[in-house]
Amino acid sequence: MLISALNWLLFCGYCFLIYLLVQKTASVHISATEFFHGESREGNPPGLWLLISSAAISWIFAKSIDNAASLAAAFGITGGIGYAIYYLSFLVAAIAIYFLRVKGGYSSLSSFLVDKYGIVCAKLFLIAIAIRLFNEVWSNTKVFSLYFGAEGTAEYWFAAIAFTIFTLVYTLKGGLRSSLLTDSAQMLLAGLLLAIILTALFPHFILNGFPVVSQETERAGLTFCGLALVQIFSYPFHDPVLTDRAFITSPLKMLKGFTLAGIISGLFILLFSIVGLYSLNFSLSGKPTLAVPIVLGLPFLLVFNGIMLTSAGSTLDSTFSSVAKLTARDWHNQYGQPTSSQTFFGQKAMIATAILGNLPLLSIYLGDRVGPAIILATTISGTMVMGLAPIFLLSFMPTARELSFHLAFWPGLILGILRVLENALATNIFPAWIAIGEGQYAIDLGLNVYGLALCTLGYLIGAFLFRQRSLV
Repeated sequence: MLISALNWLLFCGYCFLIYLLVQKTASVHISATEFFHGESREGNPPGLWLLISSAAISWIFAKSIDNAASLAAAFGITGGIGYAIYYLSFLVAAIAIYFLRVKGGYSSLSSFLVDKYGIVCAKLFLIAIAIRLFNEVWSNTKVFSLYFGAEGTAEYWFAAIAFTIFTLVYTLKGGLRSSLLTDSAQMLLAGLLLAIILTALFPHFILNGFPVVSQETERAGLTFCGLALVQIFSYPFHDPVLTDRAFITSPLKMLKGFTLAGIISGLFILLFSIVGLYSLNFSLSGKPTLAVPIVLGLPFLLVFNGIMLTSAGSTLDSTFSSVAKLTARDWHNQYGQPTSSQTFFGQKAMIATAILGNLPLLSIYLGDRVGPAIILATTISGTMVMGLAPIFLLSFMPTARELSFHLAFWPGLILGILRVLENALATNIFPAWIAIGEGQYAIDLGLNVYGLALCTLGYLIGAFLFRQRSLV
């Protein structure tokens, strides 16, 4: 009873803090430019440090924190390093988008895709990232709500609903501007809470050292590192929470901001993976983010709850603002000055996403096989979008057009879907020879290496065939 009361007191305190921060936008009629572009009331774009803090905390997902700790518990320090490698995505996205903006003058990824590959290809891309946004809702509310009660309990459901409604309300009012304003405070709060956790855990490692894993486990962890290193060339482009922020400041400021944000958020994830190492040292069962605070005591349970709350909140409000932009502007190829009607349309899309995005949480009632299968089926993984790497990184090729897009996009999507089905049905679809490395991610690494090569080859063939057709 005491733990529950303190958790809800923490949640109310968080809500009050965020409420105070968004008063600048919630108390007045916000302009469409503020809503979609995150500009100040005076029409100024976000400053460098606001961009850095927003981009960094928006990628420190609650599920990412949970995954980093779990991977460290499974593979040792290589698990944490592997997950931190994903944050090199910031640098990949920053460089690619910098040249798209400077050389092409594009205002969004969708405007580039329409111009380069055509409207059909742009729509396919937007559908893929829409599924990604849908996935962000339930996956973050679930991680947070588990601190209030076991999955399926009344406390769990009430926390999920209250958290979603509160985040939705203030994002409806201010859109991207509200998201940016709250992100800066959420970043500071998350950093403070991480410092408290590290202060508690580091003395243990100073005295006892980091856990030693078997060579087999270490090689499995290195395999995961390889998988992350391959996926960073495609992964950032299907996350509008990241890429939307690449167009709200000048190209040079964006390049600087994304580079620093990648360093900060990657370091945050690496340091938080120490929670998993602590769990591994003591052979704790269950998720490290739940097991470790129980061992440390009630105060640390609240600290862990707080860090999940801030990270999930920053991701969820960014998700809602990206949904508004995707549905009201990108899908309809609206790249001029935002309008109030677009704001209203985007707000309706936010509400729909808040409701539909939490439906996968109901899969707990569908059985052990059906529930996970539904969740896997709604996830656009890094494997599924491997074809985005050549689509964006080789876009400088003048003869790469619609055919190149399709020959890169579809092979990756098909391979990714087959991999999801393989996991969901617990059957073998891919032959053993495709594996590279060892452990549970060996198939994934092989699939991504060979699949990326296939997607790139398809892209180049499409460019060659277009060139040949143009010469005839």
